[in-house]
Amino acid sequence: MDGFFYKQNNRKQLNVLGGELEECRASLDNRTIVTGFYRDNCCNTGPDDFGLHTVCCIMTKSFLEYSSLVGNDLSTPIPEYNFKGLSEGDKWCLCASRWQEAFEAGKAPNVILKSTNIATLSVINLEDLKKYSVN
Repeated sequence: MDGFFYKQNNRKQLNVLGGELEECRASLDNRTIVTGFYRDNCCNTGPDDFGLHTVCCIMTKSFLEYSSLVGNDLSTPIPEYNFKGLSEGDKWCLCASRWQEAFEAGKAPNVILKSTNIATLSVINLEDLKKYSVN
């Protein structure tokens, strides 16, 4: 499952519900946060996205603390990469395996299904995603 379909010569990716993948953008304080493996504000994927950055999540304090504890600090800014750091309420295209890991630890962030790539289903069960859906 690669998340792609072709329609009128446009290459579009699908969401986990089978519709067209929607953007995963915005934050509570309107900071500019660019997300997605391709930094296109969509959880698009492709053969070079080994981490499968396909789950559109809304960051929670609990998840950000958990992620930091397991070696992926998403809260601390990294100016040399133009990364401002994430805060509670920010949307972010998370790696499917990290979401699954957080889910198993009881720390998974909420998910926006219409913005979560169908390729995610190769790693995560749709019913588990639905339990954390905010749409």
